Amino acid sequence: MERGVAKVLGGDPKGNNFLYTNGKSVIIRNIENPAIADVYTEHPHQVIVAKYAPSGFYIASGDVSGKIRIWDTTQKEHLLKYEYQPFGGKIKDIAWTEDSKRVAVVGEGREKFGAVFLWDSGSSVGEIVGHSKIINSVDIKQTRPYRLVTGSDDNCTTFLEGPPFKFKCTISDHSRFVNCVRFSPDGNRYASAGADGQIFLYEGKTGEKLGSLGGEKAHDGGIYAVSWSPDSTQLISASGDKTVKLWDVGSGTAVTTFNLGSDVLNQQLGCLWQKNHLLSVSLSGYINYLDRSNPDRPLRTIKGHTKSIQCLTVHKTDGRSSIYSASHDGHINILQSICHSLSIQTQHTHIRCVILSVCFVQLVLLKDKKKLFTLDSLGYEPESAAVHPGGGAVAVGGADGKVRLYSVQGNTLKDDGKVLEVQGPVTDMSYSPDGAFLAVTDEKKVISVFTVADGYTVNWFHLHN
Repeated sequence: MERGVAKVLGGDPKGNNFLYTNGKSVIIRNIENPAIADVYTEHPHQVIVAKYAPSGFYIASGDVSGKIRIWDTTQKEHLLKYEYQPFGGKIKDIAWTEDSKRVAVVGEGREKFGAVFLWDSGSSVGEIVGHSKIINSVDIKQTRPYRLVTGSDDNCTTFLEGPPFKFKCTISDHSRFVNCVRFSPDGNRYASAGADGQIFLYEGKTGEKLGSLGGEKAHDGGIYAVSWSPDSTQLISASGDKTVKLWDVGSGTAVTTFNLGSDVLNQQLGCLWQKNHLLSVSLSGYINYLDRSNPDRPLRTIKGHTKSIQCLTVHKTDGRSSIYSASHDGHINILQSICHSLSIQTQHTHIRCVILSVCFVQLVLLKDKKKLFTLDSLGYEPESAAVHPGGGAVAVGGADGKVRLYSVQGNTLKDDGKVLEVQGPVTDMSYSPDGAFLAVTDEKKVISVFTVADGYTVNWFHLHN
């Protein structure tokens, strides 16, 4: 997630799954049970957007390099069907025609900002023109006659007829960037939403302006996404004012306002209406299942890491296992069951490792999901750690090729003053299950095994390619 940048959520035509992108991956989740997930990892560059074909058989995903990959959804292998490069530069949005035969893409192309082509040949079926700056959003009317609409950083939307798609007019109702344009499922209307906090409605076949939602302004902050209800009578909007609003399109009024918090991380950058589910995504990366009967508290919040995971470990207490993960996003996440996760934030945005209840750039002692003790000003850069199975000792490996030993005394850590030498910067370490040995790996491809009972005497083992 990036502040001020919309996150596009896609939904499958049957209403069973939703999808989004993170890094070089496309994540597909079951909307009823989001713990059921699949990940597509074949893009060599950061993926920005992914959209199901209306047939449900394929997904088109676009990355920062301008590559579009169209791949199979019915097989576990997700075999690539076609790959195209419609322009050079970041792809920001994708739309299909209802027959799944044509694809429109828009973004930050260097030579052009959009393209529309046949899905199985890449042959052009029109021109997306009329904008002077990058195009943020595109959509195609899902009923005939086809219409295509775009929204841009030049504060305008364009309306095209086709196929082949041809420019009809530019609409300049917004006073700031247009972040999202979406046709209603029945094709009778489309909405445009912008950084000016406005949502305008237009006739789907002609592009004629019908009005706006919420009078002067729909939101107090910029609007990043809108999504229509399946029956085309309502829509939801996601805003930087940290709310999502549910609108009655006929009256132009907000039926419900969902308040997602007061922190900057509660800004709402995306939304999706899928069957009876209303979803939004926060700047924090959390995905919220909105509750119409209790708009101040989501039914469910999916929490996960927003940056790369550096380490995982499993901790067992009272016969129950928990998975601990640590990430560059500054969070330790604890997965206790298939549907319950907890996120703990440290004071640093770069966690190197978490083993049992210890995480680093500081040394942070955790117990029962709470921080007990923090050790600062270490004088070295910690890379990995291990807690003795007995719970009384901690070993910390550093980038300087040294392992330092600490004692757990109550709720604090005490430096034992004992330093073990290894052959290079430490990459990982672990005590044996019986606590008799400490194994340390380093960048020199050496495994150092220390015998605890003998005062940490060492044997070295060299790894070969």
